[in-house]
Parts: sequence; structure tokens; C-alpha cells
Amino acid sequence: MANLLSTIKNTLNEKREQPFSVYTSIKEQELLNVPIAKPLLIVVISGNKELGVDNEQTCHSGEFVFLSDSPSINMRNIPKDKEYFALLIEFDYQDFNGLQSNVSNKNDYFVGKTTADLESCLRQFVEISSWAPKPLWSLRKREILSLLCHMGHEEVLTLLGNLQIKDQLQEMFIKQGFHDLTIENICEQLAMSESTLRRKLKLEGASVQEIKDQARLGLALHLLQTSPDSIGAIADKCGYLSQSRFTERFKRRFGLTPTELRKTKMTD
Repeated sequence: MANLLSTIKNTLNEKREQPFSVYTSIKEQELLNVPIAKPLLIVVISGNKELGVDNEQTCHSGEFVFLSDSPSINMRNIPKDKEYFALLIEFDYQDFNGLQSNVSNKNDYFVGKTTADLESCLRQFVEISSWAPKPLWSLRKREILSLLCHMGHEEVLTLLGNLQIKDQLQEMFIKQGFHDLTIENICEQLAMSESTLRRKLKLEGASVQEIKDQARLGLALHLLQTSPDSIGAIADKCGYLSQSRFTERFKRRFGLTPTELRKTKMTD
């Protein structure tokens, strides 16, 4: 895993948009109700990750966990030696195009070993971010999915649910911002009336406000883990009018404040 770790750190130094994320901490992080917007591959390179209400599943260093989209899952990121370090790759619906599985049982997640072949594939994926245009990212993600199936993990293809209105709406909030995207804008882009939108969301067990809240808190968690932006700047980017309101909502969702989370990434 040393070569993969070195490749990731070298690529991050280039300070450009990447098709992956990295989460690190030097102190334990316990996060409640973490929303998973899309199928997510987490490769633990250093430390351990525990999942579930009672931490029933552990993903050790040298293993990966593939998560289905989910409204909430509890996590603990536990450093070992110097730090917790994990590579995250989020998958879109088009990344699964052309891949079919005979597996019928759908799980929320599964854990596997990061073999030498998978590590090599991941290293190449990280390296392409320095030269490949965005349209190629999906092709390389599909290679990762194909390799996982070849390794016997066909259940990865069952982790993709059907695309729903709430998925489209969450993507719109994240890409277009939380301040300016109105219900009128949403209806215009989805080509449906407000009553039709609310009716369809009700069938999916969601509302516009619930989706907005989950999207901005999920984005805030991601930015706190991956960017040097101040907590105030993150609060504004995620559509909160005050940092105190953001802190209140963040703690209610995840069980700790933004400041407490940031402290897990800093030395005393």
C-alpha cells in the first residue's frame, strides 16, 4: 500500500480537481448519521474504519469497503500509528453502464481485501487525474468496477439503486448552490409542476427541505474533511446564514461540532 499512498500524496500536491477524495485524521473520529449520496468505495490505507450502530463491521488497513447510497450510516475512523488515511471514490450511474450481475441480494455494503491487482488499478486511477479530461474518469471508474467483479465481488453491481427524483435534486443543490436554487428553478429544470414534484418526492419518502438539509450537511462534512476552508466559509457555501446555526445543525446530525471534527485532524 506504500506505493498507492505515495502516488496519492504526490497527486494531491498538484492542487487541481481530482476524481477522488482523501480523508485523514490523527485522532479518532466518531460520526453519526453520515449520508452516502452515491455508491462509494473507501480504501483504508492506514488505520481502521468501523461501520454500523454497534460498530459491527470493521474495515482494516489493506481492505476496502464499498457502500451503497444510504440516508445514514454510523462510522468510526480510527488512526493506527500516525494517522487514519483513506482513499474515497464516488461512483455515478453512468459508471455502471454495460455492467450486469447475476447476484440478486442487495446489501448496504461489503468489505474486501485490497489485492495487489486492485492496488495497481487504483494507483493508475489516481495518476490519470494529472492528465486525463473529465469524460475519461467514468471509463476508468468502470475499470475498477469490472476488476472488482473479476475478483468475485459481483455484489458491487447491486449497490446501485434506481435513479430517483431525490437523487437528481440533491445533485442540483450541490452543483448549483443552496442560496439561489429555488423551487421554481427546480421545477423548470425537471420539467414538472411543483405539485407533481412534491407528489413524486412523497412517494420516495422525501421532501425538498429534507433533501436540501441532507445535501448541505453531507457537503459540509466532506469540505471539513478535505479542504482548508474556514468553518465560516464552509457554512456559507452550504447555504447557512450564520456559523452558529450551521454548528447547531451539524452537531445534531453527526454528534459533534465542526470545530471538534477539525481538531481530530490537528496536533495539540
